Amino acid sequence: MQHEVPVSSKAATQKNFRSKCRKTWLYIKHHPTMYLMLLPGLFFLFIYKLLPLYGIQIAFRDYNIFLGDNPIDAIAKSDWIGLKYFQRLFSSSQFFKVLRNTLVISCLKIIFLFPLPIICAILLNEVHKKVYHRIVQTVIYIPYFFSWVLIYGVFYTIVSSYGVINTIITSLGFERINFLTDPGNFLGLIVFTEGWKETGYNTIIYLASITSIDTTLYDAAKVDGANKWKQIWHITLPGLLPTIVLMLILRIGNILNAGFEQILVFYNPAVYNTADIIDTYVYRIGLGQMDFSLSSAMSLFNSVVAFILIVGANTISKKLLHRSIW
Repeated sequence: MQHEVPVSSKAATQKNFRSKCRKTWLYIKHHPTMYLMLLPGLFFLFIYKLLPLYGIQIAFRDYNIFLGDNPIDAIAKSDWIGLKYFQRLFSSSQFFKVLRNTLVISCLKIIFLFPLPIICAILLNEVHKKVYHRIVQTVIYIPYFFSWVLIYGVFYTIVSSYGVINTIITSLGFERINFLTDPGNFLGLIVFTEGWKETGYNTIIYLASITSIDTTLYDAAKVDGANKWKQIWHITLPGLLPTIVLMLILRIGNILNAGFEQILVFYNPAVYNTADIIDTYVYRIGLGQMDFSLSSAMSLFNSVVAFILIVGANTISKKLLHRSIW
């Protein structure tokens, strides 16, 4: 037997709803400039994030771009086939290979590169002479603005078979090292170049967090006899913990994003078995072989897994560390 909500309760709920709407409208009316500034961001969100969601259907259709007058019209005219491409994807040995490669490269980057900007930020914070501080910060930050194509050109002249490093090695009587074609050396090169490019940018994020730490805590620690290492361990690192947790959750959520642009410009057929990741596979299948449905199925799988990971990491962090994104 269903219990009906009393009329007076419904009226009260409607009254509260109208009151909240009125307050919201008055707030918008008194702050028009702020909401006007919000419009470009909402427009970007709608055009580049919400509108493309219509294309998710491609993963469930036998998509043929030539069926319609335009690619969007072709989606509606393509036959609905359900999970056929997901079954084909999960039964393919190629899929598990690129998934393994993606996880290996991402985990290597997290293990070796995630602590680097934290260490750099702490060390830079201890450089009290502004001139040296600015010089070092600028030097490590500049590579972030270089494109991966430019970085590949720089490192190719250094690590290629006849590059600077191999020229020095052969002059000393040793054999050349194949950095670009040997799978093991290639993974090391990928991790190193990622760290060289991105460490400076992430260092600034942690430096900004350090500046928000109350300086009186350091003064009190000095009075209590704490040396520099104890100050870092008991004040700086706990002060950085919210930022560290945030960055780690975001990194775990993007664990299936191993660096598409970087891998695309660096890798070659000799290292496909260890360097071909999900994004490059989608690129080669989707654009190279015009198999849009299969590549869309893999991209959708990537997005769903990323969503599950970021929610899971946030939940675990909330329960264990009592810190989270939301």
